[in-house]
Amino acid sequence: MSLFSKDRDLTQPADKVELVVDASALGLKIGAVNLRLDTFLVPHLSWRSRSSIQNLIREGFLLVDASSPDHPQGTGELRRETRPGRKLKHGSRVVVIIPPELRMPETDASGADLVVLYEDDDLLVVDKPALVAVHPSGRYMSDTLIQQVHARFRDAEVPFDGAPRLCHRIDRETSGLVLIAKNPIAHRHLMLQFESRTVEKEYLALVHGVPDWDEGSITFSMGPSRSSAVRLKMSVRADGSEARTDWKRVETRGDYSVIACELFTGRQHQIRLHLSAIGHPIVGDKLYGESEEYFIRAAEGTLTSHDLEVLELPRHALHNHRLAFESPSTGQRIEVRSPLPEDMAVAYGAR
Repeated sequence: MSLFSKDRDLTQPADKVELVVDASALGLKIGAVNLRLDTFLVPHLSWRSRSSIQNLIREGFLLVDASSPDHPQGTGELRRETRPGRKLKHGSRVVVIIPPELRMPETDASGADLVVLYEDDDLLVVDKPALVAVHPSGRYMSDTLIQQVHARFRDAEVPFDGAPRLCHRIDRETSGLVLIAKNPIAHRHLMLQFESRTVEKEYLALVHGVPDWDEGSITFSMGPSRSSAVRLKMSVRADGSEARTDWKRVETRGDYSVIACELFTGRQHQIRLHLSAIGHPIVGDKLYGESEEYFIRAAEGTLTSHDLEVLELPRHALHNHRLAFESPSTGQRIEVRSPLPEDMAVAYGAR
């Protein structure tokens, strides 16, 4: 959930970011907000690591108003702050002065290729292509999905109340539906639905092998892998977090199957790990397939043509196929579907 009363236009490079802590965006009472400065900044400076943000604070690039939970009667004057752990309250103002070497580069996003499958006054559902990041981070700083949305709707006749906000994210390699709120009230309403698990999410996966049953439920608990060289890799762990994926075999052709998966929890890499754990890894999965060495080589930019032949697709064959949720304005149930994308259909049909 966004912590900010307004969001900047992500199509523009930032030399200064001005933020205000908004308790209502957190669903909290005004007196309940008590955030560390570095924690507050992490979601908004997503192209920088937490340690980089802490260094930015220590080096004097932050201005904060004089109010705090300990001194609520502050003057409101902006003063330089060098403590990452400085506490903020509702209404606290923060200004980040970003030095040129740390600025997010300009984006070439135009929004021209954005595929909108549903739109009303509150929200958008867009169909994200594979290999497009949803938000600027790491190596993927330009032409991301949210930047395309900002570019497409920046000059709309009826401007958004604040910038469009993501309600959830999917992996860069995963294709399919992404829900985006147009205003803070809709965003808060939709995020509460995600938190209460009333949003229905169904994915289609192209997997190796043919399951012994037509459908089932996978409930393996998950946690960070203790043995992998890849820090973000997850594994089945008895002491991990609860996770549940219901699946149904849609079709089988040769030694491959299309599996529909419904998520009841939203753990990192949940579908990919769960399907791999039952012996049916997703086609093209570099991390949970034959060997994580493919993931490492992809990160290093050293994948060979032979590697790509073994993987069969340049991305993992997972597609967010269906979303169902409640309209923030009318309370009516909205369902949006996206068909199997061409690359997955061609790969499957060519068997």
